Amino acid sequence: MNASDTYALAVHAGAGNDIPGEAPPGTEDERRSALLAALREGEAILQAGRTAVDAVVHAVVALEDCPLFNAGKGSVLAADGTVEMDASVMDGATGRAGGVSTVTTLRNPVLAAQAILRHSPHAILCGPGAETFAAAHGLAREDNAWFRTPHRIDQLRRAKERGAGQERESTGTVGAVARDRLGNLAAATSTGGMTNKALGRVSDSSIPGAGVWARNGIVAVSCTGTGDDFIRNATAYEIEALVAHRGRGLAEACNEALQRIAAQAGNGGVIAVDAGGAIAAVRAADHMAWASVREGEDPASGLGSAGPVRYETGAGA
Repeated sequence: MNASDTYALAVHAGAGNDIPGEAPPGTEDERRSALLAALREGEAILQAGRTAVDAVVHAVVALEDCPLFNAGKGSVLAADGTVEMDASVMDGATGRAGGVSTVTTLRNPVLAAQAILRHSPHAILCGPGAETFAAAHGLAREDNAWFRTPHRIDQLRRAKERGAGQERESTGTVGAVARDRLGNLAAATSTGGMTNKALGRVSDSSIPGAGVWARNGIVAVSCTGTGDDFIRNATAYEIEALVAHRGRGLAEACNEALQRIAAQAGNGGVIAVDAGGAIAAVRAADHMAWASVREGEDPASGLGSAGPVRYETGAGA
């Protein structure tokens, strides 16, 4: 098989700086296993010859369904103790994107984002409108209490005791990027946001160009970290611009975009795949959880603060 006919996939489950006294839910082994399970879900789609969009959505669904991560079940809590979730998907082949924001009952927000991409003339729907749209397309819903876990309830309590305002999560947003065998690129991102956030807060995870981006022939990106900073800097799109217009390598472009976030006292990480199937996982934070695979190669992963700040595999186009 030619290199141009091979697939590539990466997933992440958050990047950030440690909060004193806080620890992510689950053990390191449990979280790594969950990441690799999501990677396998997405890879099975690519192995079957299906699209990059389908692969990233399947991988993110697996992460949303895992209570160890801040998306779907297990999302962090807003200031009033409820869950509000955001997600988006972008198809590099068509340039279309779909996103949902501040949804409270959608079992898998990324599926609603995919439905918007496929069936709506709009790019983003929020709140009750997004919930109604998703229900009309047969997507599963749960009571808001279903999403709340004991760990997240305790986390909100501790944040309020510290008077911490909007906590910058150390275990955050989930996402995936992929290149399919036809060379199409796609990205998806999903999050519960920040602990103790204001009701109605919209994250970068629902905004194309901020927390997600994909364009065939260039790059697909999924971001995680202090989302308001990613919105202000259009970080996901900035990575494309650095690759396409400044000639940066994939990891170099990711690092440069993240250093802009760090210079503004933010933190986070990105995963990205380029037109040739090169994968990069880059962080400007204490740690980042990620896993990746390229066709014919063994999976790679990173979790916690050990290992390189910048990881890249494969040759670009």
